[in-house]
Amino acid sequence: MGFRLLRIVSAKQGLKRTLSFSETTPVPKGHFTVYIGEAEKKRFVVPISLLKDPSFQNLLRQAEEEYGFNHPMGALTIPCSEEAFIDLTCSLQGS
Repeated sequence: MGFRLLRIVSAKQGLKRTLSFSETTPVPKGHFTVYIGEAEKKRFVVPISLLKDPSFQNLLRQAEEEYGFNHPMGALTIPCSEEAFIDLTCSLQGS
């Protein structure tokens, strides 16, 4: 049981490192940028393949309801916690 928990924590930390990029890092082909967070926004680069998943589409609908299409960040912004976003993307990429 303890080993499984360690693997999950390690996987999330590894995913966080691959998803999170600095502001100056170019976006690789097949990926797009989103800003995640409720107060402080953090930039993530995610694979385009997530766009077809219903759970991710639900997040996008929530972002549209909260921010519309004219957000001051100038990019796609999703109103959820960083931890919830990482949990979702981990589960989507693992399936």
